[in-house]
Formats: sequence, structure tokens, C-alpha cells
Amino acid sequence: MKFNQEMVVVGAARTPFGRFGGGMKTVDIYELGAMAMRSALKKGGVRPDQIDEVWWGEGDTSCCRDPYTPVVARQSLIRAGLPETTPSVTLDKACVSGMSSAFYGIGRILLGEAKMILSGGATSFSTVPYLARNLRFSGVKSGGIRLEDPLFPLEYKDFTPVAYDSGVVAVHYGVTREMQDELSLDSHKKYGKAYAEGFYNDVMDPVELEIRSGRKTETVRVEIDEQYRPNISMNDLTKLQPIYGSPTITAGNAPGLNDGSAAQIITTRENAEALGLKPLYTIVDMVSVAAAHELLPVAPALAIKKILVETGVKLEDVDIIEINEAFAAVPLVSLKLLACKAFREDTYENCVKNIADYPTDTFDQAYFDELVARLNVNGGAIAIGHANTASGARIMINAGMELRRRGGGLALCAICGGLTQGDGCLIRV
Repeated sequence: MKFNQEMVVVGAARTPFGRFGGGMKTVDIYELGAMAMRSALKKGGVRPDQIDEVWWGEGDTSCCRDPYTPVVARQSLIRAGLPETTPSVTLDKACVSGMSSAFYGIGRILLGEAKMILSGGATSFSTVPYLARNLRFSGVKSGGIRLEDPLFPLEYKDFTPVAYDSGVVAVHYGVTREMQDELSLDSHKKYGKAYAEGFYNDVMDPVELEIRSGRKTETVRVEIDEQYRPNISMNDLTKLQPIYGSPTITAGNAPGLNDGSAAQIITTRENAEALGLKPLYTIVDMVSVAAAHELLPVAPALAIKKILVETGVKLEDVDIIEINEAFAAVPLVSLKLLACKAFREDTYENCVKNIADYPTDTFDQAYFDELVARLNVNGGAIAIGHANTASGARIMINAGMELRRRGGGLALCAICGGLTQGDGCLIRV
């Protein structure tokens, strides 16, 4: 969607992403979201009453203390100190939610219904409970109660597991298990380097929690993304067996089940200047796409293709590329497509039509290598973690802050979501 006004981010922050059952396992989803909201307001110097609307991603209500219509955005914004007169929307587009929330919020600004919006998302895998189904009217006369774990197997019940589908698509496009393991190792190495250099100091606020166990209260400080493995090796990765019957995807070349939140505050440049707020980065364009449900890894390629068509920007002019590592297969498949001359030169409509079996005889290995060199330069979700509905905002923040560190440039961001949805954006500093 082409914007007729310049959209800028004036506040951006996230929590560290915790491991499943890690340091943030006791934080409920409302407070988890409020943490990022408060940090974004503070970092941007934005008063709570300057936010006109909140658009917030939350893909799982089973973890909520109020699982029936929990209005997560509403409860988080109240905890974050925003006025109770602030309207909000909680949305679920699975992993793309954190980016879609910015997209829809910008739409409200363009309609003249808001001047400044707060967007983002939160996910808490650690607080997901076990479920007991079909008890309300049937009762249990004998045999006890059967509990269901929503996280195992992690899949959509009426479809094959996305890990299986993604592995099949990877094989189809010539993305090997070795390539995926190599990208995973690089993700940890890049993250470790970036963290040591202080890159994440500007985007991630440490979290201090008091955890009570019996009569004892322990203070836990989480200041680094807990998914990160500083000592991981290719030997470790190659030992792992594929999951869910996938031909290539393992626990090592996929992210974990993570807890975390991320938030961005968006307004027009004109309004930012009028309020004396400093823009961090500009959102030039945003898109949403979808394709056949079994083709998850192609969604970022389609989103990037659509952005390039809408803006006229050339891929060669883009300094960095952020593609969420839902699996290592996702960015690799998408970059393989973008490295095919036929895909790059075709219309967007034809790309969507042919995406299930795009001709790869025009694949350019050297161009692919160039794209990989620009990919997730500060690490990706395999090292950082994938707090699903926060990840879309997280990669936008990473991209914007990296461009600031470089003194300017262009970044493409893209993310896939459940059953092959995709969002993308172009960011400029």
C-alpha cells in the first residue's frame, strides 16, 4: 500500500525473548505486552495520552487468565499506563501479527482517524495450559480426564505440520539440510557478535522479576535473548533428527517456543515534528500476501516482490534484508526465489500463480550469495527466539536500528505466518 504521508517510528522497544520455561515463564501475557509498551513510550519520549489507538498482535488466548475474549491489547495498555479512553484492537494473524498491527494502524492514520498509534504484539508459550475438551455436556463417568497439550504436536489440526510442509518446499527448491544448519549456526554467531558490540542495548530493555517458590522469593534478571547458544557447533546441529516427519527441519534449524513482546509507536513525520519527537526510521511501504497453505517458506519472497513492484526500488539498492527465521528454510527458500531471474522479472500476479513450481533454471548462485550476505546481519529468530506475534515488530526494529547504526540506507523486512500468510515492509533511514 503506497502511503500518501511519510510514516515514521518515534518509539521502539522489546523485551528479551525468553526460553520455554525460562526466566520469563511466570509473566502473564498482559504484563508481557505492557513491558514493551512502557519501554517504547519511555524511549520515544511519548506521553501515554498522545497515543490515539493501540493495535496489538496476540495469537493464543489459551494462555490468558481470561481465555474467553481476553482483550489482550486493552488489558496491556491499561497496565502500561495509557488512558482508559484509548481504543484498541487485538488481532490474530499468527506470526505476521506484529507487522500487520503496524500496517492496520497506519491505515487508521491515513484515514484521519488517528494521529499516533502504538503497535506490536506479545506471545507467552510458557504459560499455555493443558486443555480438557468435551467435558461440559458429556461428563466423565469413568476412565478419568484426558488432557491435551496445545503445543505438542505444534500444528494446525486439519493440516499437515508446517515443519513438514516447509521441509518439503525446501527440498523442492534445492535448499539442503546442510544449508539450513549453516544458516542456523551463522544466526547464533551474528547474534553473539551484535550483542557483544552493544547493538541490542538500544532496542531491548532487561527485565527483572521476583519469583516466589514456597517461602523464598528470588529475583531473576533477564537481559539477553535466552534462545542464544554461544557454544553451538555444526557437529551439534548435524546430530539432531528431523521433526514431524520433515525431510530437513530439526529443533536446531528452527526457533524455540519463546516468550516476549515488541512495540513500535508510529505517526506522520509532520506530527512528530510538531510534537518535538525524533523519528527513528521511516516505513516507506507495507504489504500483506497469502498463498496455498502448504507453501509457507515462499511467503516472504512474495511479500518482497510486491514491495519492489509497488515502490520501484531495486533489490540491488537494499542494504539489509530481515526475513524471520520461522525455520532456516524460510529465508533460504525466499532468497532462492529472489535469486531467480525469471521470478525477479515476472509480474507479481504471475509470481503468485507460478509460486508452487517456479522455474529455477535461471537461478543465479552468485546473486543468491550476495542476498544471504545481507540477511539478518544481527542474528535471526533461530538465535533470538520466535515469540510469534511479536516477531514481525521485532524484525522491523532490528532493521531500523541497524540502518541507524550504519548512518542510513534501505531495509526490506518480511515474515511468514500460519498457513502461508506473509507481510513485508520497506524501511528507510
